[in-house]
Amino acid sequence: MRGCRGRASVHSVLQTTQPYETAIPHPEGVSADEFRAALARLAAGVVLVTAHDPEHGPRGEDVGMTATAFLSVSLDPPLVMVSVRNDSRMDDLLERQPLWAVSVLSESQRHVAGRFAMKGRISDRLLFEDIPHAPGTATGAPVVRGALSALECRTEQRVTAGDHTLVIGRVLTATAPSTESGPLMYFKGKYRQLG
Repeated sequence: MRGCRGRASVHSVLQTTQPYETAIPHPEGVSADEFRAALARLAAGVVLVTAHDPEHGPRGEDVGMTATAFLSVSLDPPLVMVSVRNDSRMDDLLERQPLWAVSVLSESQRHVAGRFAMKGRISDRLLFEDIPHAPGTATGAPVVRGALSALECRTEQRVTAGDHTLVIGRVLTATAPSTESGPLMYFKGKYRQLG
């Protein structure tokens, strides 16, 4: 008898629970400008995501992309995530190249962020020419010297989310050289220093 009552009460609770979709309706009508303005108030760190494209030219080509949508996902296993625009050069490359790196830029590396964020830019090979960097030991992807930290990653999962793809990578190496420099930040559409 008790078992039946227990099951009935659980069943009653399950019946009264509403599906998520009906419990919280999704507001419609948010414009792209309103969305951008609201999210511009969220301060974010700035990173350079890089990968080596072995299929471009006889020796391949290094490719880079400035990103502010980068975050830690898990400690065990160590996972990070970066958001890349669908059909961009980096999205196309990371779809076939699972190895990539992230350099967390310092406040003195604003020029690096600006260079790799340009639209209609020149070839990435020229963009890397006068930026001190070295290939990562685990990925061969360029790691920027003077960055606050660097992580080398291997893609574990790709998730399409609207007009971007979320690339989740397992961290293969992580370095954080000693430095007094602060982070490069992005806030209200501009690069800024902390403080």
